Order: sequence, then C-alpha cells, then structure tokens
Amino acid sequence: MNLPDAPIARDGFYVTHFFTVRDQKKSQDFYVRILGGIVIKPENPCYIKLENSRIILNSGGGPTPDKPEVLLETTRDLNTVNSFLNLRVADTWKCYKPWRTKGADFLTEPLDNHGWEWRC
Repeated sequence: MNLPDAPIARDGFYVTHFFTVRDQKKSQDFYVRILGGIVIKPENPCYIKLENSRIILNSGGGPTPDKPEVLLETTRDLNTVNSFLNLRVADTWKCYKPWRTKGADFLTEPLDNHGWEWRC
C-alpha cells in the first residue's frame, strides 16, 4: 500500500496505534477536528497522522485466511476498555479547554498540568 506521508523506518521502527471502532467517520472527526490530525487515507482502514504518530481506525472483521481464529471487533461494553492512547502534552490546560469546547468528552478533569483521561 502506498500512502502519502507514511513514515518509513530508516533505523529502528515506528509505532502506529490501531483502533477497532464502530464508526470510522465519527472517530476520524475526533482525531482530526479536536486533536488536529491529518487524514492520510479516509477509510477501510482510515489512516491519520497525529503529530509525530499515526493512528489506524478500522471497523473490524475477520477471520482472515492468515488468521482463521482471530476476530477483530469493538467492545460490547463501553465501560470496559482494552486499549487507550496516551498523549503527553506540554500544557494540559492549553489543550484541555479548546478540546472540550470542540466536543471532547473527558472521563476525568485535569487536577494539575500532568494529564487526564477522555473517551471518544
């Protein structure tokens, strides 16, 4: 697959976080509109450049011939989490306020300048 702006490891490796999501467009909106990501590929799967990382959003599926026992699906219980993305920011309040205004739903309010958790 030839993706524009895809990172190429010349030494070591890059990490891309893969999320299985119910709605690629809704998740894409969060990472692009709220966090400022850039869509590299719009769907099936969706690739997003987010600062110095990449995110893949896929609706799931399977099994596949190379993984006949594996199903990729979203969680059935929204209060059960099996994955999260940890973003370290220089100034919590500088990010928190505009992201909340844009519609980010935070699980915890920031208590200091070290971070918080949100649900998207």
